[in-house]
Amino acid sequence: MVSALALAFYLAKTTEAEEVFVPVLNIKRSELPLRGDNVFFLQKTHIPESLLIFRDEIDLHALQQAGQLTLILVDNHVLPKSDAALEEAVAEVLDHRPIDQKHCPPCHVSVELVGSCATLVAERILQGAPEILDWQTAALLHGTIILDCVNMDPKIGKATLKDNQYVENLEALFPNLPKRNDIFDSLQKAKFDVSGLTTEQMLRKDQKTVSRQGTKVAISAIYMDLEAFLQRSGLIADLHAFCQAHSYDALVAMTIFFNTCNEPVRQLAVFCPHTALRVTVCGVLERSHSPSLKLTPAPSIHPNLQAYLQGNTQVSRKKLLPLLQEALSAYFDSTNIPSGQPETEGVSREQVDKELDRAGNSLIPGLSQDEEEPPLPPTPMNSLVDECPLDQGLPKLSAEVIFEKCSQISLSESTTASRSKK
Repeated sequence: MVSALALAFYLAKTTEAEEVFVPVLNIKRSELPLRGDNVFFLQKTHIPESLLIFRDEIDLHALQQAGQLTLILVDNHVLPKSDAALEEAVAEVLDHRPIDQKHCPPCHVSVELVGSCATLVAERILQGAPEILDWQTAALLHGTIILDCVNMDPKIGKATLKDNQYVENLEALFPNLPKRNDIFDSLQKAKFDVSGLTTEQMLRKDQKTVSRQGTKVAISAIYMDLEAFLQRSGLIADLHAFCQAHSYDALVAMTIFFNTCNEPVRQLAVFCPHTALRVTVCGVLERSHSPSLKLTPAPSIHPNLQAYLQGNTQVSRKKLLPLLQEALSAYFDSTNIPSGQPETEGVSREQVDKELDRAGNSLIPGLSQDEEEPPLPPTPMNSLVDECPLDQGLPKLSAEVIFEKCSQISLSESTTASRSKK
């Protein structure tokens, strides 16, 4: 979000052509509460949510058909399938992750493997027109880089030399920016704060899916202790409803929280009404050696749910995705159960174990590329990826409203600037 806001600000200030630069936040407005750190940061930097433009409020396809659309993708470079027709409108990509050559639009691509895309936006502003940078934009970039790079901690290793350089540059230009520890702690707290969210919102907050032959398994990051999560009122009914609403055959919840020593604690819960599929998924996770999760079964509240304590906290949700793909492969190899059908009798654990042995290490290439990931959950990617639950846009915003919002943003910037000078 910050990369889009800051880059649009820079382009609006430095482009002489009569173009309107609109930062589009690629989620539905109703999904913003799921991004606690974003909500907190927008309030902290005095940016009213009412001035923002969300994906479900603008018809990009209509603008393209009218010949009035140019897109710049920031912090990602893959358009979802539903937006494949927009590829010819993409003029530039600015990203900090490895390029997927199969899906990257054929345009100018600026990619550098730094810790935060906000670093690349800060570089463009400071090299292109440093005089336009104000405290508000600097604070947005500064805080985002610090959060993405885990407070620039060299032990974690996410911050590159360039990330450190531009954090220092911003601090030199604006000495009154928040202290690094203060802004990181407050953003991290907001990011992990799930108070007030429903069970469905918790599950959707940070979620990915894997599928094979129509069978879908969701995996969600839950930022609280598993015991507390399992004690939520009506949890099993909520899990059933969530899976039915999104056509998921199984759901894996990976909880993470920090103990009194500020050490990460990870736990797992596998919910699946289909016995054969649940046994297969649990078997793959329990028997995995690369990586080894070091799972210890925990008391469960329902026969359709298996809970675990995860001894190896280095295994993140991303590293679990290949194992879930392996489980789906083993499941289809061992049974002939049609997708979405209840389990049949006679599928023994021994049969499943034999199939797991045959499956071996049949991991899906390209899913496990974060072996050096720190023991902290990654900042959620934006929703320009397939299978993301936030990728559901409904056009509502007219061109007239866009111009009105841009005028309001300019007025807000002027007011903020006046306050800063005072």
